Amino acid sequence: MDRLILPDAEWRHRDGLAALAALLAADGGGARFVGGAVRDTLLGLPVTDVDIATPLDPQTVMRRLQAAGIRAVPTGIAHGTITAVLPGSPIEVTTLRHDIETDGRHATVAFTADWQADAARRDFTMNALYADPATGEIFDYFDGLDDLKAGRVRFIGDPLQRIAEDHLRILRFFRFHARFGDTPDSVGLEACAARANDLMALSRERIAAELLKLLVARGAAETAALMLSRGIFAPVLPEIDQPGVARLARVVDAERRAGLTPNPIRRLAALLPDDPAVGEAVGARLKLSNADRKRLISALVDETGAPQPLAYRLGAELAIDRWLLHAADPIATVRAIAAWPIPRFPLTGGAIVARGVAKGPEVARLLRAVEDQWIAEGFPDAARADAIADQAVASWLRSAR
Repeated sequence: MDRLILPDAEWRHRDGLAALAALLAADGGGARFVGGAVRDTLLGLPVTDVDIATPLDPQTVMRRLQAAGIRAVPTGIAHGTITAVLPGSPIEVTTLRHDIETDGRHATVAFTADWQADAARRDFTMNALYADPATGEIFDYFDGLDDLKAGRVRFIGDPLQRIAEDHLRILRFFRFHARFGDTPDSVGLEACAARANDLMALSRERIAAELLKLLVARGAAETAALMLSRGIFAPVLPEIDQPGVARLARVVDAERRAGLTPNPIRRLAALLPDDPAVGEAVGARLKLSNADRKRLISALVDETGAPQPLAYRLGAELAIDRWLLHAADPIATVRAIAAWPIPRFPLTGGAIVARGVAKGPEVARLLRAVEDQWIAEGFPDAARADAIADQAVASWLRSAR
């Protein structure tokens, strides 16, 4: 049988990468590309992160890098990971390892020189593919190439055991299915459904990170429907229901037709009921950033109104969220919002003070009234804004006498 060779790709020519691999392979060492870079190159997808596996222990890796003048950062040295800071990009170098103890959230590892033992501790067969940096030869210990070709996300070994080792693998199973899968592996699917309650033991940050990545994958809508049908959301996001997954499908289709980049917070909002309080609760539970919480809550307000005033007050992205989630036929409006250069209100509080209003709360109130009128008139030019301000202040001065 002919050896399978990793196709050439732009990332393989990053500055310093070949020299790093050769440095690790010298004098009885070893180095192979592993994981996503190999998988995605075989699929013809762009590669961002590059990982190298080596039988060298972390201290030896550190010494070799430092002797070669390469900055070495011990980013995860307890688990065997050293980051080599190259001119092109940082590269994670990890010593081959196998698990000796796991509790569903953390693992204690031991280092090894056995490539297959290292592959056996990885989650899915398509993520356990290695390639020799010099020759490009691919090493596949668990038929990951067949699964990759079939679009099948399959656990290495017993899925129930792999989930017990790391509960996050439940969500990773569905995330990788959303990105690469065609037909879900039935054994893995049953295991995930059986152990869904294990998700409750995970930190909400880890859950959020996986979920948001899943929601921007090509098969997000179909995968969300599958997860709902198998009870995966219930332990951590019971708010998600059938109308939610149906709306997500509509939003995904509308984004595609409008030429929009998928946004995970918008898609998360699509899965939830139209209740800002629910968005606030979910955002807090998942420990989203303040900006993401604000966006999630805003998207769940079932109000659209005129597109330009909405975009002016909320910003284009939040206005687009509202239209995609709540309008029956949002495409033309969404495109118009995306293309509209949001104007800047030409006046400040100083313009009100200059017209004879003493500094204080009335300045802010009058400025808001002028801005509201300016918006209502369709964002006219600065001269018209000045005229509106003249009228508003004159009226206020008459009433104040």
